[in-house]
Amino acid sequence: MTSLTLGLIAALCWGLHDITIRYLSKSVPLLAALLFVLLVGATFQIGVLLALQDGIALPARAFWLSIAAGVAFLVASLGLYFAFERGPVRLVAPAIASYPILSMIFAAWFGASITALDALAVGLIIAGVSAVAYFSDDSDARYPPMGPTLVLSLISAAGFACTFKLGQLAAVSGGEIATTLVARLTALLLLGIIILAARQPKYPGTRALLPLGVMGLLDGVALLSVISAASLPRPEFAAVAASTFGMLTIVLAWAFLKERMRVVQWLGCLLAFSGIAYLAL
Repeated sequence: MTSLTLGLIAALCWGLHDITIRYLSKSVPLLAALLFVLLVGATFQIGVLLALQDGIALPARAFWLSIAAGVAFLVASLGLYFAFERGPVRLVAPAIASYPILSMIFAAWFGASITALDALAVGLIIAGVSAVAYFSDDSDARYPPMGPTLVLSLISAAGFACTFKLGQLAAVSGGEIATTLVARLTALLLLGIIILAARQPKYPGTRALLPLGVMGLLDGVALLSVISAASLPRPEFAAVAASTFGMLTIVLAWAFLKERMRVVQWLGCLLAFSGIAYLAL
């Protein structure tokens, strides 16, 4: 399995995950929802460890990198949840999907050879995702001021780029499952502290438990997929491919929820997958 394939698996999982966010964000306390999603994801990864009879002993460097990845993942998740709550999708999704720029900078920093054509392919992917997202929202709804929403989205983008790089660095010596579990437990613990300190609701509501449970499983598989690319050639391509999750959210909404897709959005999909096809060569 290639890095790009793992990234596309992650994108599909996060695409389904984000459809649910769109419909729960107005009726469920977001911090409580995120807490439950992280808890389900951690339970899933503990189950995988037990099934594989693997341990979670990590070398010191991998342990601290995993903790740092968990902090970054919590920052990314909080930014994503609150940015989507504020909307609009046409602003939030492209801003978050820009994180491959930082992922490629990290890759070059750590010695990967990034060609001009690689950079162009990444640009095509970001442009395609942005086109699909921008033309997805034609409602007359009123939104909060765009400045804070953009800041939240860019914080989320930076958080995702840091999560993937730190997690992959940790997985090289510590194993991807143990690395992902430590990262998720770190995010879970910190979020629990935030909720207690801020006296926020801890329970998302009975009706939300099933969709949030599914979201937790999808999130667990997605993060594990990207970090599992650590031992493969060009692991940064997993992060790049995963950035199409916002586009896939809209395509899945078209397929299952009968939401409208414009011609320009299909052209955006073609543009994004053209970039992915080049990277796959």
